[in-house]
Amino acid sequence: MLSLLPLRLPFSAAATHPNSTFLLRRAVRLPILPISPRASMSAIPATPDAAASAAAAASVGGEVGKEAEDVVVQYVVLRRDLADAWPLGSVVAQGCHAAVAAVWAHRDHPDTAAYCGPDNLDRMHKVTLEVKGETQLKNLAEKLEAAGVRHKVWIEQPENIPTCIATAPCPKSQVSSFFKKLKLCK
Repeated sequence: MLSLLPLRLPFSAAATHPNSTFLLRRAVRLPILPISPRASMSAIPATPDAAASAAAAASVGGEVGKEAEDVVVQYVVLRRDLADAWPLGSVVAQGCHAAVAAVWAHRDHPDTAAYCGPDNLDRMHKVTLEVKGETQLKNLAEKLEAAGVRHKVWIEQPENIPTCIATAPCPKSQVSSFFKKLKLCK
């Protein structure tokens, strides 16, 4: 987030480093580029020249849009009834368990390798959705199984309660139809 307030340090910058005043003045002259809310900190260009290159690449537009159309994504579906009854951390843990288990179970698949590859680690796409309860979760699991969609149903032990589903990473175009009627988890 960009602050319009002046930089205030808890100590005298000039006393710490004799050239710090010069450095701070130089830093102010760097261009401030808009960053999309989904961008990670590692996407910030290191130099003004790199920033200009990144801006030029982004202005191409058509090629970037085509890549986004069939992004590799992982869907995580939680039970709303548990979210209302359990602590938030417990429900989040269920989703994490299922997501990791789905990735690990399908770690040798090319889509999973692409999703977890070093070029994609800062750009993973997950969609977290919800169903009303256990019946809807089981129905979704049956549809995914029948269609051959790689996924993991997480069953909390020792209670033996199905808590959520996570798909293995896969192209969005192949699986989005199974999730269109579900609400985003809130």
